[in-house]
Amino acid sequence: MAGDPYKELGVSKGASADEVKKAYRKLAKELHPDKNPGDKITEDKFKRVTAAFDILGDKDKRAKYDAGQIDGDGNEQFRGFGGGRPGGNPFGQGGNPFGQGGGPGGRANFEGVDLDDLFGMFGGAGRQRGARDFTARGQDVKATLDVSLEDAIAGATRRIQFSDGRTLDVTIPKGASDGQTIRLRGQGAPGRGAENGDALIELKIETHPIYRREGADLTMDLPISVPDAVLGAKVRVPTPEGAVQMTVPAGSNSGKVLRLKGRGAFAQGRRGDLLARLVVTLPDAPDEALTRFAEDWRANRPYTPGR
Repeated sequence: MAGDPYKELGVSKGASADEVKKAYRKLAKELHPDKNPGDKITEDKFKRVTAAFDILGDKDKRAKYDAGQIDGDGNEQFRGFGGGRPGGNPFGQGGNPFGQGGGPGGRANFEGVDLDDLFGMFGGAGRQRGARDFTARGQDVKATLDVSLEDAIAGATRRIQFSDGRTLDVTIPKGASDGQTIRLRGQGAPGRGAENGDALIELKIETHPIYRREGADLTMDLPISVPDAVLGAKVRVPTPEGAVQMTVPAGSNSGKVLRLKGRGAFAQGRRGDLLARLVVTLPDAPDEALTRFAEDWRANRPYTPGR
């Protein structure tokens, strides 16, 4: 049987509701079974403190207790006809707010107590022991966002829609890499008395019609004319951030690779290079001057490629 609830909580009979609540919170944190595993004495004390707060934390029950209408277990007090008899205890034998036999899982009146604050510190251990979870952080949600190579390099803002119909604007950081995950705090599933989960957005860089990604480097084919290959020239080269001029050395063959430093993509925070593979290209339409040049070259300066 529980004793005087005022004594269990260590408060006076004139204590305010706030003083009662503070006293209970302090004792419950100190005595909680998950903080004192295997300590039967402390566990019993925790049950008595909780039962005491169930009486004093409820305005109506406290008034009934002060008036002698219920005892410290919440049992109604009857007079006459042979003395008192028990009954009306909403918590089962012994006034235990956790149900018959003192096990967890029953119900108690915790009006006015911040359960998130009280039981959050026992989350992991409490679940292992079968204690009721009063709070739970929301689940993280995951999504994939396809972005262009140009947006990944320069940065951009893109909108994504989730299966529940919500839309979010996602800021793609400058220098993003393929497979990078962006975490949007609090944009996941709602929590139960706790913070929401996060939205985890994985970036997938789309295939590009010109560039091929090889880690942080980009490779491309760069068509050049026969005269430029023979004589050398400055040619226009497209890059993800705009065209630049590049020098083609005289006597360049197809397959020669020229490197533009720092014009590639990003991987693991590092920017790669742009590798331009020269492709010597003939005009689509017949060119009489080029034909005469080739005939003269073959007749007067024959050579065999690869030798």
